[in-house]
Formats: sequence, C-alpha cells, structure tokens
Amino acid sequence: MGHSKAGAMLCGVVALAGVTAFGCGNQGGGGGAAGGIQPQQMADALYAVISADRATYASQVVDRLVKENAIKATERFKEEKTLPLPAQMLRMGSEHAQKSNSSFSYALLSQWPINQQNKAKTEAEKTGLKFVADNPGKNYYTEEKIADKTYFTAVYPDKAVAAACANCHNEHADSPRKDFKEGEIMGGVVIRIPLNK
Repeated sequence: MGHSKAGAMLCGVVALAGVTAFGCGNQGGGGGAAGGIQPQQMADALYAVISADRATYASQVVDRLVKENAIKATERFKEEKTLPLPAQMLRMGSEHAQKSNSSFSYALLSQWPINQQNKAKTEAEKTGLKFVADNPGKNYYTEEKIADKTYFTAVYPDKAVAAACANCHNEHADSPRKDFKEGEIMGGVVIRIPLNK
C-alpha cells in the first residue's frame, strides 16, 4: 500500500484506537516492520473503532430510544421511517468505506445468519467464526488467497452488545437460532487486508 493518503488515514485510526505502530509519521517508509504497520496491528485498530461505533450505536441510540418508546429500529427502516438495526448500520459503514478506500474491507458475518448475505463463504471465514464462538475472548488470524491475491484475514467475536440485538435475532422469523442472550457471541467481524505478496 505504501505511505499514501490511505496510510495517513490508517495512522489516525491506529492513534484513535490507542495502538502504537512503528512507521506512523515516517513518510519515507514502506509496509512491514521496518517502516509501517503490521497487518494484525491494522486489523486490531480497525476492529477497535468498528466495535466502539457499533456498541455505542446499539446501546446509546437504538436500545435507549426503543426503551423510551421514542422510535423503533426495524429491518425495513427506510420504508417504515425507523432507525436501521445495528447490523445494518455496520453494513452501510462497510459499504461506504469500501467505496472510498480499497486498502481493507470488513463485514459482519455469522454461523446463524438471518440474511444469507451474512453467511461465511470462505474457509477462513468459516473456521474463524467457529473459533471465536468456541474460544470466548480470542480472535482468529490467518492468511488466505482469494483469486490471485493474498489477504491477512482477522475474525473478531461479535457480541449482542444490547438486549435489542439478542431480541431482534430471537424474534425474527428467518433466524436459525432463537436463544441468544445479551453479551453472547452472535457472529464475527471479519477484516481483510490485502498483502503485497
């Protein structure tokens, strides 16, 4: 990727996430340990920001407004003039980020997806989702090849950060699992970073 506008943006994300990365501010360096951020550091920093935004939206906006009977969050938020669900908000952010910066991608996936679009497709995604569900508190890191590109792929546990998250899945007609509890792992955030190999 080199130190470009995307690299400068990443250093800002890393700083916001509280991660110190060798190479931030060194405009002459390339990638790797000698002059840039390691893929795992980048993925961890991105996840810290994504996770904080998701938890804040779920608890401080959706859960609070639903409890106050001010406005609901629904799947058909545009048609019903309601709030988007936290998972939809994450997807919209992911799609927006992908349009403006192709140096990484992220998605919310699950072993029990309501929307089949959120189902694991690659072996790394399947293995990672199972790993984070079976090993609470641990993340999954690997490299994978897709088409002709090699990626660093990280999977982080996605928990029901608010009661609204668990309730939505438990009450949805298309949900393959209906016994989620607040705080339980419901899926994973998959972050993929292309490697220069």
